[in-house]
Amino acid sequence: MSEQMILTIQSIAFVIVAGSAFGYAGYKFSILFKLMKKLNGKVPPLTRIPERIREGLIDVFGQRAVFRKKWIGVMHATIFWGFIIITVGTLEQFSTTLLGFLIPNANFEFIGHLPYQILVMVQDFFVGAIIVAVAAAFYRRLVIRPEGLGKSHDAMVVLSFTGGLMISILFMDAFLMLGDPHWYSEHMFFAYGFSKILGGILNLDTPAYHVLGIVFKWVHMLLVLGFACFIPSSKHLHIVTSAPNTFLKKLDREKGMTKINFEDESVTQYGAAKITDMSWKDTLDLYSCTECGRCQDLCPAYNTQKPLSPKALIVDLKSNLYRNKELILAGKAEEVTSVIDQNVTEDVIWACTSCRACEVACPVFIEHTDKIYDIRRNLVMMESKFPAEVQTVFKNMETNSSPWAFSPSDRANWAEGLNVKTMAEDASVDLLLWVGCAGSFDDRNKKVLRAFVSLLKKAGIRFAMLGTEEKCTGDAARRIGNEYLFQTLAQANVETMNRYQVKKIVTACPHCFNILKNEYKDFGGNYEVYHHSQFIARMLSEGKLKPTKGVDETITFHDSCYLGRWNNVYEQPREILKSLPSARLVEMKSHHDQSLCCGAGGGRMWMEETIGKRINVTRTEQAIATKAGIVAAACPFCMTMISDGVKTKEIQDKVKVMDIAELIDQSVV
Repeated sequence: MSEQMILTIQSIAFVIVAGSAFGYAGYKFSILFKLMKKLNGKVPPLTRIPERIREGLIDVFGQRAVFRKKWIGVMHATIFWGFIIITVGTLEQFSTTLLGFLIPNANFEFIGHLPYQILVMVQDFFVGAIIVAVAAAFYRRLVIRPEGLGKSHDAMVVLSFTGGLMISILFMDAFLMLGDPHWYSEHMFFAYGFSKILGGILNLDTPAYHVLGIVFKWVHMLLVLGFACFIPSSKHLHIVTSAPNTFLKKLDREKGMTKINFEDESVTQYGAAKITDMSWKDTLDLYSCTECGRCQDLCPAYNTQKPLSPKALIVDLKSNLYRNKELILAGKAEEVTSVIDQNVTEDVIWACTSCRACEVACPVFIEHTDKIYDIRRNLVMMESKFPAEVQTVFKNMETNSSPWAFSPSDRANWAEGLNVKTMAEDASVDLLLWVGCAGSFDDRNKKVLRAFVSLLKKAGIRFAMLGTEEKCTGDAARRIGNEYLFQTLAQANVETMNRYQVKKIVTACPHCFNILKNEYKDFGGNYEVYHHSQFIARMLSEGKLKPTKGVDETITFHDSCYLGRWNNVYEQPREILKSLPSARLVEMKSHHDQSLCCGAGGGRMWMEETIGKRINVTRTEQAIATKAGIVAAACPFCMTMISDGVKTKEIQDKVKVMDIAELIDQSVV
């Protein structure tokens, strides 16, 4: 049989095999795309395109998020970058196989001698580097076995595919060098050295080596085509979907919950009862999960033995989507099973503190909290299923405009003797002080507000409060799932503030800060909102406050989730503490965006914690480990939770829990 005939047969065989493989993969991808199109949600108008492109390049090709874990990042980035380079070589193999009977040299040497030499050198380097990285990945999964990573059949298959691809390239290059040395062989140091070893062991004639080279070329191509067929049905679908998911991510750390339009009479379902009630973007999130476990590693619920794992939640929701695939594609949404099932239980959904550690950790920017919020909305508004103690909270918010059972007429009593004006008395001020429910009714947090008022007066700031006109922002109602109650409170507050033409607001509560800043804009409330840590830091930098009295104590700062992870405010509280004469600031084991939640967010402040270890106690133990005498906070919920943790550990005589406003007020005399 002539060489031309062999090349022709190879070409025909490749067309049949590759056509079948790509056809099958294309069909599987088309099903996934149709599933995504069947779900709810309009495509939002894309803005800031240049920024999205830049961020995408940094996060996808630069692997920025992956490098948060350094050696794991190096391992993953090596495989990722290597595959990009190796793919060029794979395309060259496809080209020579498909066109070899027509074009004798259907390779990429046409790019020029030096560029091609560099290309094959880089490819050869990455073949070796990827083999090492794959070995390290196998070692991590089989020997180290980190809990967050878990056991994944898919991962083992993909690693085997990846290793097999590189080994087949190595053997192909080595045998082809022995069978038909090219001018570039000596520049492929890894393959060249391996060819010398093989040649010494096998001692075959030149044609035999050439045949073995072709065999391993086909092994490599068949592995590539098999991998293409495997991807749509595996967790490694993320190599296709993570780039668009990254491009569509929220560019700013700050974000608010999605508003429900209760005036739209066509909407009969509030929240997510079924997977079909979620959006196409939620589906893209599910497709993009790498199952790396970084979200789980940081989750306060999971790490205190609650049933919630953010990773498992996404995997289970994807399984629910796939189980209902045929019904969804057939348009039989009414027959789709509930999103609450044997895996995603109600306990899973109520365990979330909405700390957002999962979203900050995720290298492909999945938004876990949005899915939990939507499921909660259905449970609360459609099914009236929620923890029993929440019923009292809802009732209090409806009747008293506060989670507590205090009379609204007592809301301004905290300021007795401070001569704080209300907006009704004088609206021509520079700043509205938003007191919040904790500052109004919680005895411990009343002291924080009084200290902050003292600072505002010392700095000569003209401010006023709403007094009895202020209502709860509705944060707890919204996070728990009672969107209707939240909107009732929000609209009332916005109407009041707009009547007084409020422009600037400051509050000592990160939950109020987040909702006033990021969510009231949907209801016509566009304000310049400051957390008191930001405002105090500003007064210090402008010289309006000058700490002089020393605080000879070691202080550790607890990052509030709604201040840090939700709004990217980390440094101002620390600047304040560093300004205290004689004070020594130390960090806990978990701090900044790795900080451990106090356990009160997402409405958990108002729910009993009956499963596993208490989150606030775990966080308190981290504070105790620093040997600090003062745990500084900047959130009323965090103050309450850590104070309770200190009492649980029976160390009230050794450790004080104080707000940053109290500390700076003591120093500014």
